[in-house]
Amino acid sequence: MTRTIDHFIGNKAVPSSSGRTAPVYNPSTGKIQAQVGLASAEELNHAVAVASEAFVSWRTVSLSRRSEIMFAFRHLLHSRKLEIAALISSEHGKVESDALGELARGMENVEFACGIAPLLKGGFSEQVSTGVDVYSIRQPLGVVAGITPFNFPAMVPLWML
Repeated sequence: MTRTIDHFIGNKAVPSSSGRTAPVYNPSTGKIQAQVGLASAEELNHAVAVASEAFVSWRTVSLSRRSEIMFAFRHLLHSRKLEIAALISSEHGKVESDALGELARGMENVEFACGIAPLLKGGFSEQVSTGVDVYSIRQPLGVVAGITPFNFPAMVPLWML
């Protein structure tokens, strides 16, 4: 029996209800090792709605708390890096040393995000032109999606995150 890869929506695994799946092959053996649920348009819309709902409270989270969350995420990645590298290897065909290297590069971006709070403060400039002041505010704007390449399954999503 092969395992099933579910969607991850609202902080939990959610099986696909579309009835459609696709095989996940182990590149080194050519054997099917899992089935991944393919989302219907309705499932995608539901995922976006859940993310949009979560965004309402996320937008009000302080910069220091966001940094704490990113540090916790970095710790989680670091503590499970061997498990993640094994998954990358089995699902994408990379040798584990290459998978660990990719993960390390992705984690560098997470580490950068841990210290980004001071760069998100915005700014104010007086009299940029006669009688004109300018200010900038940096704030979350909404839900985003990323389409990432198969050959860097950890690094590129971590860049985007």
